[in-house]
Amino acid sequence: MSATGTAASAAQASTSASSSEEKVLVLDFGSQTAQLIARRVRDQNVFCQIVRHDLTADRIRELKPKGLILSGGPASVYGEGSPKVDPKIFELGIPVLGICYGMQITCYSLGGRILPAHSREFGRSPCSLRETAAGNPLFQGIPSTFTAWMSHGDQVELLTGDYESIASTATCPNAAMRHRTLPIY
Repeated sequence: MSATGTAASAAQASTSASSSEEKVLVLDFGSQTAQLIARRVRDQNVFCQIVRHDLTADRIRELKPKGLILSGGPASVYGEGSPKVDPKIFELGIPVLGICYGMQITCYSLGGRILPAHSREFGRSPCSLRETAAGNPLFQGIPSTFTAWMSHGDQVELLTGDYESIASTATCPNAAMRHRTLPIY
């Protein structure tokens, strides 16, 4: 076997080993960026699989992911026939990151209130971290003000007592949030 073949085999074995140990599932709510999200996770040498949004908590437990990402999507959580998530996924102890609709359905499923935004956001928007974000690994290495891509007509209006806002924009007071004791963002 050539040196190139040996290196390729070693790299493949290394990737296979890390892939079996680390897996992230992207629950797809119809986002145009689900593929991009998965690619960015894979860029970190983590196996990532895009799955249906309606997987049960039992099925997710069987798949043994290290984390869940709930994608965005065009629906409103209050819309007729809007995609829902099994609320038991939040009891699995697996880190959950909700993006756009994914954050809204997370908050809605756990008692938060989602309302139409006073002002729709679309495109680049200055986003500011709140003091509550200090030391939070989600924003480690991110400046206190950064540019975020926002695309929403609804927003999280009320967080339950278990959540706190950790970032905001000029028109979205809860642009990012976290659960106080569970790994839910």
